[in-house]
Amino acid sequence: MFWIGWNTLFTAFVALMHPFFVSVIDINHNEKEATIEISVRTFTNDLEKMIGVDAKTTIDLSQASQKNKADALIAAYLSKRLNLSANGTKCKLEYVGFEIQKESTWTYFEVKNCTQLNQLNVFCEVLFGINDQQINIFHVKAKNTRKSFELIYPKNTTQFNF
Repeated sequence: MFWIGWNTLFTAFVALMHPFFVSVIDINHNEKEATIEISVRTFTNDLEKMIGVDAKTTIDLSQASQKNKADALIAAYLSKRLNLSANGTKCKLEYVGFEIQKESTWTYFEVKNCTQLNQLNVFCEVLFGINDQQINIFHVKAKNTRKSFELIYPKNTTQFNF
C-alpha cells in the first residue's frame, strides 16, 4: 500500500519537473452541415506566451475585460500557425471563439462549404517556439473514420486521406 502511494507521488513529481509541450487539434468533417469543425486545445500560459511573442503585447486570456482583444489576438495567431487544404483547396478558417477549461484554452474554428473530405493537408506550427519538444496531436474524423497523427517539432506538415 505504501509503495502505491509513493509511486503515485513520484510520478506526479516527475510530471511537474518535466512538463508536457502538447496541443491537441480535433478536426471533424460534418457532412450534414457541409463544414469542417476545428478545435485547438493548448495550455493557456503557453498560448499567452506565444501570442505575446507574435504580437509583441501581453494578454491575460482569463480576464473578461480583455475578451475582445483576446479574440483578435488568438484568431490572428492561430490563423498564421494552422492552415488546412481540403481536397487540394486552401480552407478559410473562420474563428468561432475560445473558452478556458482549467489550465487549457479551447479555440474553435469552422470551414464552410465542404461537402466531401477525401484529402486534408495540414500545416501546423502551433506553439512552435515554446520548446523543442512541442508535439501537435491531430485527431481527424471524416466518412465515419477517425485518424490520428503527431507532428513533432520541427515537422509541421501532414496529410490525411479518406
